[in-house]
Amino acid sequence: MEIIQLNIEGMTCASCVAHVEKGIKNRVGIDMASVNLATERATVSYDPQMIDVDEIIKSVIDAGYIASIPEKGSEDIEDRKKREQHKKLKVKSIISAALSAPLVLAMFAGIFKIEALMFLHNPTIQLILATPVQFWIGGRFYIAGWKSIKAGSPGMDVLVALGTSAAYFFSIFNGYFAERIGVETNGLYFEASAIIITLVLLGKYLESNAKGKTSEAIKKLMGLQPKVARVVRDGEVIEVPISDVVPGDIVNIRPGERIPVDGIITKGNTAIDESMITGESMPVEKSILDKVVSGTINSYGSIEFKAEHVGKESVLSRIIAIVEEAQGSKAPIQKLADKVASIFVPVVLVISLITFLIWWLIIGSLTSAMISAVAVLVIACPCALGLATPTAIMVGTGKGAQRGILIKNGEILQSAGKITAIVLDKTGTLTQGKPEIQSIYPIGTSYNRDQILELAASLEYNSEHPLAQAVVRAAENESIKLKNIESFKSIPGMGVEGILDGQTLLIGTQKLMDDNKIPSQSYKKKKEELELKGNTVVILSTKSEAIGLITIADSIKKESVEAVNLLKNLGLKVYMITGDNRRTADAIALKAGIENVLSEILPEGKASEVKKLQANGEIVAMVGDGVNDAPALAVADTGIAMGEGSDIAMESSDITLMRGDLREIAAAILLSQRTMGKIKQNLFWAFFYNSIGIPFAALGFLNPIIAGAAMAFSSVSVVTNSLSLKNFNMKSAKKDDVASITLKVNGMSCNKCKMNVENCVKSFEYVDNANVNLEKKEVVITFKNSEIKGIDTIKSAIKDAGYKPL
Repeated sequence: MEIIQLNIEGMTCASCVAHVEKGIKNRVGIDMASVNLATERATVSYDPQMIDVDEIIKSVIDAGYIASIPEKGSEDIEDRKKREQHKKLKVKSIISAALSAPLVLAMFAGIFKIEALMFLHNPTIQLILATPVQFWIGGRFYIAGWKSIKAGSPGMDVLVALGTSAAYFFSIFNGYFAERIGVETNGLYFEASAIIITLVLLGKYLESNAKGKTSEAIKKLMGLQPKVARVVRDGEVIEVPISDVVPGDIVNIRPGERIPVDGIITKGNTAIDESMITGESMPVEKSILDKVVSGTINSYGSIEFKAEHVGKESVLSRIIAIVEEAQGSKAPIQKLADKVASIFVPVVLVISLITFLIWWLIIGSLTSAMISAVAVLVIACPCALGLATPTAIMVGTGKGAQRGILIKNGEILQSAGKITAIVLDKTGTLTQGKPEIQSIYPIGTSYNRDQILELAASLEYNSEHPLAQAVVRAAENESIKLKNIESFKSIPGMGVEGILDGQTLLIGTQKLMDDNKIPSQSYKKKKEELELKGNTVVILSTKSEAIGLITIADSIKKESVEAVNLLKNLGLKVYMITGDNRRTADAIALKAGIENVLSEILPEGKASEVKKLQANGEIVAMVGDGVNDAPALAVADTGIAMGEGSDIAMESSDITLMRGDLREIAAAILLSQRTMGKIKQNLFWAFFYNSIGIPFAALGFLNPIIAGAAMAFSSVSVVTNSLSLKNFNMKSAKKDDVASITLKVNGMSCNKCKMNVENCVKSFEYVDNANVNLEKKEVVITFKNSEIKGIDTIKSAIKDAGYKPL
């Protein structure tokens, strides 16, 4: 199967979405089709052996809409096109309002008997004013409506065109023909047709304006990508388009410039502002061999780096791709709205016809019949239904991306809020992932400390396990020369085996020793004693006896304890999973505040443990960062990968935390819950609005003008409600009683100034965090223990650093 995205033009409501999806799905070879009204895009999964892209595009055209393939680098063109459409909509709304205003005055003149304005009741004057509104400005509804009827998929445009046409032509009949043929006249309704079109256009304009704001996050991310890069070629620095940068190029970066591609620094020292990628406000110090990421900002030093990941492989491009996929996706909750929308318009047409016939034939009022039928047609346009879910998903995923929380799609966004249990991998997730050797204990007298370290490091040299790397680093730091190992064999989850100078050596866990029948009496008591202190103990042995113990410790991350408390406060059951033995695991879990421990679990067993929890009725999230976590991440209801971890873990996960900060798990869950809350509010009001509005209109309690206004602004209210998610404060995922204050600080001009002020403020023990906004020239200070104090002292320190606090 292959996946393609298509731009779709001509959609106006939820019915349009349903008809485009149906048109695509009816073709042979289509696996999945998802159409998003807010982004005006379709995501299609298809079998290229059975159907090609041209046929898919034709299926959209046959449904009455226009489809095209987004061209590479076409974002600016599409943006410009949307801006032009937005401007035209604004101009037409103003003209329509100007032409409709005299008709509104005529209506008030009749109500309040204003003689000076009664001339506006002249049928010819009203016809002259209403006609351009009906057929020039409102022509879009006729064109789109006719196309949808031809395709057998009537939508909102049909309802607007029918409703306004009925009012317009009924007015012509009353103004010019009713009296001549002896039918009692009941006034003119040109103002109804004109004002309905004006209000619908105004609603579309406001909706377009609001929809533009929902995609701000993706626009900001795209804006991070520089257009050109300076590379060193043939000894000279030349400027090339970013698309011409290839892996291996040496890229030159000056202070204040954005990093164009991913790479490793080969020359220079600096600090990199990674806030737009990771959400971390503090610039990160970088030197030779450190990694740099595309889209981040070089603060103050000139550096050169070797390009590694370019184009679609760069971190920024992958982030943009994930966010685009998420914003174009649907949540399962949308299915109900889609089902309703697919039959909505035909049902409304029937209700409108029945309303007309009852009022005319049974009650005997042609005027009331016409007004009520028009009101039904206008009030029932299902625009709000189509926007309820996608706008909230766009804002929610965009808000997450700004914080470095990448959520792959709407289904994941919905499911994340339902998690009941969370399984945290230990190494690299709860802990720093950089274990260090604490001590070495010889067993017997055959080998001393240095010999044990030499043998252990030689054995572990070819292993990629974090514990193995800790042993090798320790040997390198002591300048110990390593020996060549023959017949190296890695035993996943247990250790390694190899031959040195004809002797077989083993290093690893107790299980490895037991499997090889190595006696444990000589070291068992010492090993247990060391493990109770939270150390991981690695055993080195020959084929016949143990010769040494190596203790390795990996400190927990400073935010782990707070993160665990946050997850517990959300009502989640928190588990730690590790390959460590029970004693070591319990000691680390105790430090982190975790009661549920899954220890001595081999890599392949992690997925099984997740399945056991699921079998007990838990909705499980797995959090990990390593290659051996990938199966468990894939099996879990929600897989969460730490962005500092492996690419495989990120590919297997549903949510990626770019900062590697465990506290962001709680933020992601809260964001999911808030987003789903907004979607449910949107859908409730969309359904409630139509279920109440249609009966009121049918019973004659709703004027067509009021119905038009209500219909137009229902869409605007849905989008506005979704936009309120932008105010979601990630801090709320940490504490509800956070105390903060904002200080104006003059004299800051660059990222180094930003870093200086933030470091200065954070140096006070009662300050929890400091975040500088260079544009606004201010620093937001968050205090510990919900207590604001020491402001004068902080101001004095900022002043001593060379800046001017106000």
